Amino acid sequence: MNHAARDLRPGARGTAGDGDGRRLGEEDADFELIELLFFAYRDFVADADRLLEAFGFGRAHHRVLHFVSRNPGLSIAELLDILKITKQSLNRVLKDLLDQGYVAAEPGEQDRRRRRLYATARGRALALEAAQRQSRRFQRVFAALPKDARPRARDFLLAMIDAAPVDPRAARTPAPPAPRRDRKASHA
Repeated sequence: MNHAARDLRPGARGTAGDGDGRRLGEEDADFELIELLFFAYRDFVADADRLLEAFGFGRAHHRVLHFVSRNPGLSIAELLDILKITKQSLNRVLKDLLDQGYVAAEPGEQDRRRRRLYATARGRALALEAAQRQSRRFQRVFAALPKDARPRARDFLLAMIDAAPVDPRAARTPAPPAPRRDRKASHA
């Protein structure tokens, strides 16, 4: 079997074919963007992976910690909906974070059986450090691109999501500040 070395660098062309020199399905596949997105995601998550690895955590831990930290009081059902995973998949990861003191679970106010999740101070600090590492990558990239690159990147990423999140907290973005009202006028 001949396993000739392939150029797998971002943007390099693949070599898949059907034996007669024709490329399989290339007219229907945007390999360039698929591979660029793969490599961008790989490097983006690696920034946080290196940090979390020192704590014995992986990407699943990062995702849970991120959304729990960003959404205090999130229920397990809401977290499952955001992550689109099964309860069984979440259990081990959540148990690790709970047992090691990065996340706390408290009974809900209306329904005490429905646990609400909160990042502890330790969990918030770790989630913030991971987010800062990833944000530095964004800062480096956007500094080298035209000024409108960030809103265009945001529009592209939002368009890539299959459906708008059920809970707007899942795709939280800073809202513009509300216009200030004169307190006397608002109580009149």
